[in-house]
Amino acid sequence: MSFDRNLKIAPSILAGDFADFGREVRAMESQGADWIHVDVMDGHFVPNLTFGPPMVKALRPHVTTLMDVHLMIAPVDPYIEAFAEAAADRLTAHVEAGPHIHRTLQAIAAAGCKAGVAINPGTPMDAVAPVLDLVDLVCVMTVNPGFGGQSFIESRVPEIARLREMIGDRPVHIEIDGGVDSKTAGRCVAAGADVLVAGSAAFRGGSADAPEAYGKNIRAIRDAAAA
Repeated sequence: MSFDRNLKIAPSILAGDFADFGREVRAMESQGADWIHVDVMDGHFVPNLTFGPPMVKALRPHVTTLMDVHLMIAPVDPYIEAFAEAAADRLTAHVEAGPHIHRTLQAIAAAGCKAGVAINPGTPMDAVAPVLDLVDLVCVMTVNPGFGGQSFIESRVPEIARLREMIGDRPVHIEIDGGVDSKTAGRCVAAGADVLVAGSAAFRGGSADAPEAYGKNIRAIRDAAAA
């Protein structure tokens, strides 16, 4: 898949119907989702517990776009092979999740996946500078990771702009995860983001049986980002 900076909306399946994830993925893609974002949480690195490699493997046949797997787990390295075998397209690891993020990103690439690095609020943006040549995406957390539905942290916006400068002409996406909706999307994109993860803002009011609301939500975020 070639690199481009056109805006991408990546609904987080964590906000979908847990009993119907396959149809939820297909409904979201039919309504204009560019990627599908999968939040993996371990109850240790973050205070919630969600999915493991078997769920990623089960979702794989339903995802026709890009499966963007966000590993909010520590340690990361022992699980890279399992998530790669589950056919994730990208694995994103947190710079805070272990002492050897460089090694982790090398291992992700060696397993055949695109590699991303995520950074939490409170971690200096300089922490990702040494690995920008190893990744195709930096995920900027605009909430503290672990739960959906949190409020966007406004102080992250100038940090997004700073990251955009750090990246320069590298083929690296800036992904925003947390509190993204039609009110915050424009500021994120203006600062340099090109991928927006949306949870409740994407899934609100719809279902796999009535997906038109998903399309309306995605268009609202996209239109706000372009304004």
